[in-house]
Amino acid sequence: MDLRHADRRKRTLAFILAGGKGQRLEPLTVYTPKPAVTFGGIYRIVDFTLSNCLNSDIYHIYALVQYKSADLIRHLRDGWQNYFSTARGEYLEVIPPQYTATDQCYAGTADAIYQNLYLIEQENPDHVVILAGDHIYKMDYRKMIAMHRDRGADLTVGSVEVPLKDGPQFGVIQADADGRVAGFREKPADPAPIPGNPGCCYASMGIYVFKPEVLAEVLRADAADAASSHDFGKDIIARMVAGRRVFTYSFVDENGKTAKYWRDAGTLDAYYSANMDLIGVDPILNLYDSGWPIRAAAVQAPPPKTVFRDEGRTGSALDSMISPGCIVSGGVVVHSILAPYACVHSWSRVEDSILFERVDVGRRARVRRAIVAEGVRIPPDATIGYDEQRDRERFLVTEGGVVVVSKDARI
Repeated sequence: MDLRHADRRKRTLAFILAGGKGQRLEPLTVYTPKPAVTFGGIYRIVDFTLSNCLNSDIYHIYALVQYKSADLIRHLRDGWQNYFSTARGEYLEVIPPQYTATDQCYAGTADAIYQNLYLIEQENPDHVVILAGDHIYKMDYRKMIAMHRDRGADLTVGSVEVPLKDGPQFGVIQADADGRVAGFREKPADPAPIPGNPGCCYASMGIYVFKPEVLAEVLRADAADAASSHDFGKDIIARMVAGRRVFTYSFVDENGKTAKYWRDAGTLDAYYSANMDLIGVDPILNLYDSGWPIRAAAVQAPPPKTVFRDEGRTGSALDSMISPGCIVSGGVVVHSILAPYACVHSWSRVEDSILFERVDVGRRARVRRAIVAEGVRIPPDATIGYDEQRDRERFLVTEGGVVVVSKDARI
């Protein structure tokens, strides 16, 4: 390995904010944080940020965890440690709240970094990259870091164009033609449009590149402010705009498609839609791209299989993604995603649905437009997604009509 290449790696230190509770994804997040939620069968949401790091040659990473983190910690330990060489000084370290600085859990995104400033001081990097662990996209962070360095920026904020009507869901950036940030508002009712593109606004991606010394200074000032919510969007960026060199970096997709793909699967309907995006003949998000691979934990399971081809009892999967360990045994799966070890029994039908690990669909059961949580056993002859009133009595049904079957649901 080129030692000069190894030295370049050490110049960037990344923090992944992975402690989010993800309340809008409940009940999927009752027992696990949002970054650890299953996506696309074999992935977890955090796998996209981690894959972007590795593809961007970032091998010094701290994952900051907090809410019900056991499942996430196991995933990072078992699925990701093999990608890092301790002999070369690489690492993916899991860091819970430290308590030493504020004697509390992480009070906000900025406080999470503040509690771990000593890690930055120990590493002494040229750049600190702060990333959200709960978004789905492909991005080469090196391009953003290069622009940050070339402009002599104190802070660079990653941004993506979204329709103006969606602006109130995001932190909205106002920037001039050169990308210099002139204002930042968190979830404004009247977002400022992009100059020359009045139908869209710049939304913050929750991706930041900082000069380390500037980051330390602004975080210490924020920690001393009792009125602060200790959040990068609400507090840090807004304060820095007036007296610091703050720029925006417009998202460049590494997905190889004309349309840019960035999703914050923050609601159940958005999560469902993002998964369904994957099943199309030519989906916008390409998981089969060897040029920008999205890595996942290795699944120690046999290949998926379909069995029985009798008249009226044929195991089949159409327009679907079937993970290792799955068995479609005389049932029919249509336009659905099955996570590892899901089993669909004879004469049953699963359509337009997402089945998590080890879901068992009994004989003659019918499931349509549903998300079924890990380990749920759907009894024989049960129906889900066919009677909205009955579904609402037993399960959560989203605004978009998706039925969400939790682990503790009574079916």
